[in-house]
Amino acid sequence: MIVVGLILLIIGFVLKIGILWSIGLIILLIGLVLWVLGAMGHAVGGRKHYF
Repeated sequence: MIVVGLILLIIGFVLKIGILWSIGLIILLIGLVLWVLGAMGHAVGGRKHYF
């Protein structure tokens, strides 16, 4: 999820497409939050680790 967010951010920035930039930022933030929760040991979506 983090990688997809980064790719969308880069594509949105290079092609000057605002919606891709926004979606990439949202996906990146969600991925980072899930990663942090999984690293802390909290179950996310029924999983102990989020990969």
